[in-house]
Amino acid sequence: MNSPAPNVAPLFDPSISRLLQPAVLLPLQAPAALARRPDVRGNYSSARSNAQFSGGRTAPTVELSPNDVVQRRTVSFDGMTVEVVQATKVQRMEARFRSPRHLLVVHEQGTRSDGESFVEGLPRSTLRDFKRKLTFVPAGHEYYEWQEPRGLARVAYFYFDPARMPTQPQLGGAPLAPRLFFEDAALSETTGKLIRLIESTGADDRLYLQALGAVLAHELMRPTGQRNEAPARGGLAGWQQRIVTAYIEEHVADQIPLAALAELVRLSPYYFCRAFKQSFGLPPHRYHTRRRIEHAKALLARPAPSVTEIGMRVGFSDTSSFTTAFRKATGLTPTAYHRSLS
Repeated sequence: MNSPAPNVAPLFDPSISRLLQPAVLLPLQAPAALARRPDVRGNYSSARSNAQFSGGRTAPTVELSPNDVVQRRTVSFDGMTVEVVQATKVQRMEARFRSPRHLLVVHEQGTRSDGESFVEGLPRSTLRDFKRKLTFVPAGHEYYEWQEPRGLARVAYFYFDPARMPTQPQLGGAPLAPRLFFEDAALSETTGKLIRLIESTGADDRLYLQALGAVLAHELMRPTGQRNEAPARGGLAGWQQRIVTAYIEEHVADQIPLAALAELVRLSPYYFCRAFKQSFGLPPHRYHTRRRIEHAKALLARPAPSVTEIGMRVGFSDTSSFTTAFRKATGLTPTAYHRSLS
């Protein structure tokens, strides 16, 4: 409590009463149409928006297509804009974003039968149920998503001006890392309060709205691992184990950076490795390889795929590396293992 206060930009000055500007609450409206739509293969070409922030400054927002099946409720104040988006029809949707502003995506409701989500710098995700998940897109990074929804989606977009964000000396000037479909109790609680306030806001609520925005910005800027820097004695907590293992299963064929796994559970890479090994008995890379082999064994039980095809499906670049890893894990080559099952 006696540590020095961080250097804070004007929007989040502790003397909040002297810098509050009246929030601008806009009615429900349909967004502008996409300037360019991607093809079905997900080619990520840039697109631009004509959405206006308060004060007349032009800044891109998330572009949605088609533009007539969602409603948006928007509130803007200096340095921050929040949009609550409600789908009105169940049909294929596409979203894209690239901007000099940070974006925090809060999926209040969301399940899909098919689709893909992409944040520049991270592996793509085909997660089907992302209800209550968060996604963070740093300024300048590309975000693209398409989905065949199972129900009416509901999402909130939080846009931040990087120049107005609170500074954290612990980050040492390092850029913020992208995060895709993560969980964070503090962020979820604060964004939930903001969303509820926006849906019922009046003139008397603008001070509280701005205060919550300041809290959210500080939570977003807290360094990775600040909440859980030291792992529990038994390793990763239960929720951390579930998040990490689910992510590895979904991206089993991808190259997963250690830093990306550590970021998911708010730990530094060093502490994450220690905690992971305590929990699972082997390092993250070996666990990932083991899961690849288990997936390969399931595929080898089927008659159709070739050994080369199976190796590629589970993430090996060539047959030789797949065979070596498989023999090391099982004592058999993939071909011998397949024959043993017949």
